[in-house]
Amino acid sequence: MTDPITEMLNQIKNAQAVSHKTVTIYFSNLKYEIASILEKNSFIEKVEKKGRNPKKSIEITLKYPAAISGLKRISKPGQRIYTGFKDIKKSKEGVGILIISTPKGLMTDKEAKKNKLGGEVICEIW
Repeated sequence: MTDPITEMLNQIKNAQAVSHKTVTIYFSNLKYEIASILEKNSFIEKVEKKGRNPKKSIEITLKYPAAISGLKRISKPGQRIYTGFKDIKKSKEGVGILIISTPKGLMTDKEAKKNKLGGEVICEIW
């Protein structure tokens, strides 16, 4: 079984490495929310939904020069990693972000700490 979030992060990293302008990935609500957070935090230029069911996809327009220097999946299907809001640490001394799945939806580490919410640590981007 493959992990769709890891696959998405790898596609973004690989496309950036070979200077592609856009990346198209299969649609899921979780992937779209992660891409929207990346757009909101200026790691990527634009996110768009394309097509209709069952061939729905997400088109991600990358920024150049590359805004993402690294991506890391933290919580995996075989080992889930959870954290309370008091235990949330800054990613790469505040340069990067952690994406956390909270009861109020996906948010960055700063938003989760501000709202006093913990949850599953999805990934780290810097």
